[in-house]
Amino acid sequence: MLTIFDCDGVLIDSEILASGVYAEMMRELGLSLSHEEAINRFTGLTHAQLEILIHRELGRPLPSDFRQRATLEIDRRLESVKPIAGVHALLDRLQGPRCVCSNSSTARLKISMGATGLWERFQPHIFSAPELGRSKPAPDVFLHAARVFGVQPRDALVIEDSSHGIEGAVAAGMRVIGFTGGGHSWPGHARALLEAGAVKVVSRLEDVGTAIEALAA
Repeated sequence: MLTIFDCDGVLIDSEILASGVYAEMMRELGLSLSHEEAINRFTGLTHAQLEILIHRELGRPLPSDFRQRATLEIDRRLESVKPIAGVHALLDRLQGPRCVCSNSSTARLKISMGATGLWERFQPHIFSAPELGRSKPAPDVFLHAARVFGVQPRDALVIEDSSHGIEGAVAAGMRVIGFTGGGHSWPGHARALLEAGAVKVVSRLEDVGTAIEALAA
């Protein structure tokens, strides 16, 4: 069985960093949005998807340097990002092929995964959805991973922390374990993942390993 991991919020504790940057920048623009609200609404989205939502909230075009400033600040913070607790032990435990399917760019993944010692553990099977076609919730990146490994979608299991990612994996015909162990998790997170189509939700990577083994049996 192929195991597919999202990166941000599953392998590394980065979603809380990115949402914090966006919340701060939105307050600069006059939009009152708490860190928690930003987490709830923006987790798993690409820059382009986020900009559409923020544009709607703001009611006017974003500053021309908005994306550049956000990118630079997030990348700076990612240089000191931490892995999700237990990730290396989980990878040591897992059998079979594995890969990463993310809405982040390859350049950003190299920064964050490199900072946590994970880049080498997955390379060259680290796939950026926007660089391959449509971003999640489209199923493109998941179907690409299945083709690369020569497996049917039903023989792949995805680990995701966002509803957008789960919707994409389900659309690809894959089973999904929802994960709520990142620092960005909020009340109602598990329920949202189940409603999006997760077959199970866990809050520790140790439990992810147990769930993978049970579903693979």
